[in-house]
Amino acid sequence: MWRDGWLGKNARRVAAQAVESGLQRLAESSRQGGLPGLDLVTPGGERIHFGDQAEVVLRIRDDGMLATLAHPTIADLAEGFVEGRIDVEGPMLRAVAIAEHLAESGGAPVSARVAAALGRHSQRQDKEAISHHYDVGNDFYQAWLDERMVYSCAYFRTGNESLDEAQIAKLDHICRKLRLSSGERLLDIGCGWGGMVVHAVRNYGARAVGITLSENQWKLANEHIAQAGVSDRAEVLLLDYRDALSRFGAESFDKISSIGMFEHVGLRNLASYFGIVRDLLRERGLFLNHGITSVDIDNRPVGSGVSGFIDKYVFPQGELPHLHLVVREMAGQNFEVFDVESLRPHYARTLAHWSSRLEARLAELRHAVSDKTLRVWRAYLAGCSYGFAQHWLNIYQVLASKQVRPGLTDLPLTRDWIYQR
Repeated sequence: MWRDGWLGKNARRVAAQAVESGLQRLAESSRQGGLPGLDLVTPGGERIHFGDQAEVVLRIRDDGMLATLAHPTIADLAEGFVEGRIDVEGPMLRAVAIAEHLAESGGAPVSARVAAALGRHSQRQDKEAISHHYDVGNDFYQAWLDERMVYSCAYFRTGNESLDEAQIAKLDHICRKLRLSSGERLLDIGCGWGGMVVHAVRNYGARAVGITLSENQWKLANEHIAQAGVSDRAEVLLLDYRDALSRFGAESFDKISSIGMFEHVGLRNLASYFGIVRDLLRERGLFLNHGITSVDIDNRPVGSGVSGFIDKYVFPQGELPHLHLVVREMAGQNFEVFDVESLRPHYARTLAHWSSRLEARLAELRHAVSDKTLRVWRAYLAGCSYGFAQHWLNIYQVLASKQVRPGLTDLPLTRDWIYQR
């Protein structure tokens, strides 16, 4: 018994020394790699310096995290933060940059991508995924989104615009690309809280329908429509896109937008998704697909556990295609792609706005949602802003014309009209 106890204590001491040695090696590697501004505080109170003049302090609350920190992935650090095993002091955006550096130094870079298993994406599964994401509550999103609650990449002409101004500019940018005009019937797939629907009706004279799988969004979107006084020309339905053809009928719409939705369709379902959009659209009608894409030519997700973290804590079953797959699948469903625009710098900026707005209201939001929920969204918004800035992923608007019959499109010879205001 005495011998076992002595050996157990000795083993723990050796293990602790190995962990401390590993952390010191990581600290030295980080310093040599130019990482400034991090102090790590162990559960025992020891402070390890990973550079001078700490901008961020990671306080380790759980001894079990110390071994992980010797060779962390970004997901390890994010999950440790979400589960309360790590506290972060300092700017979240800077903390994410430091997390990437630690993962890189420990041998787990985001560039080490592996193929992920593809989901089935049944209607029930997609409904559950949407509920997981949006059941946080409308009030929570309202606290950090813009006035119209537009939950997608904004559009910054100069970079000096407010978030509200940039979201209006984005809605206008899409409406101009679609050449939306008075009396035309618009379908917005994955319409969120109805921002695009209301904007298209009030500013372009369209008759608009939005569809969503979120009951929270559906209820509030129709309240927004009523408040805007456009209930005679706009509505939002609780409807899966796969049921839209039976609900509306073939060629029911002149223009279709899908903004920040197709990331949840699934790679195996892209052909079916674009085929349904084609069938809903009149011949020569325009379709704008706005969505996040992988930068990996083989559609592999972001490495260092980032995609797994998002799947577990934020949005289950998200799958990102590379741009070439998007264009190929659209072409395969009789769409002629007319314009492709990357909005990557715009989304990095949008997410930074969202992150800073959330951080500014933490005290108030702690009374509305759990501490774990706040930690999830703090990590997610700051991490995504940094990820887009670093080109871990991209986001594109793809404008296409339905081309079943031969002949020219109904579009001008140049794209000047997109930028006319």
